[in-house]
Amino acid sequence: QVQLQESGPGLVKPSQTLSLTCIVSGGSITTNYYYWSWIRQSPGKGLDWMGAITYSGSTYYSPSFKGRTSISRDTSKNQFTLQLSSVTPEDTAVYYCARLLTWQADYWGQGTQVTVSS
Repeated sequence: QVQLQESGPGLVKPSQTLSLTCIVSGGSITTNYYYWSWIRQSPGKGLDWMGAITYSGSTYYSPSFKGRTSISRDTSKNQFTLQLSSVTPEDTAVYYCARLLTWQADYWGQGTQVTVSS
């Protein structure tokens, strides 16, 4: 059973960089052909896909975030990390990590609330 667990600060100040890590157990992030993704849900809105890193380390990003996102991985720890720069209060959301196969999510983390506020 694959499990994903998000970790990171619950409160970030405006203009700072948000960094979240997803720790994966029960499966390797280098296993063909899975992608590992970050998705968020802002208050009162739907799910918003942010980006993904593939089993081979390639990355894909949603253009909605105008180049503010970066996803990296540490294969030795079986985890991947999201960085979102220049955050504003509009980035307040519940952030989820998920495993994708053919761009469909089959496993999700429980989500972590991030609030952007001074």
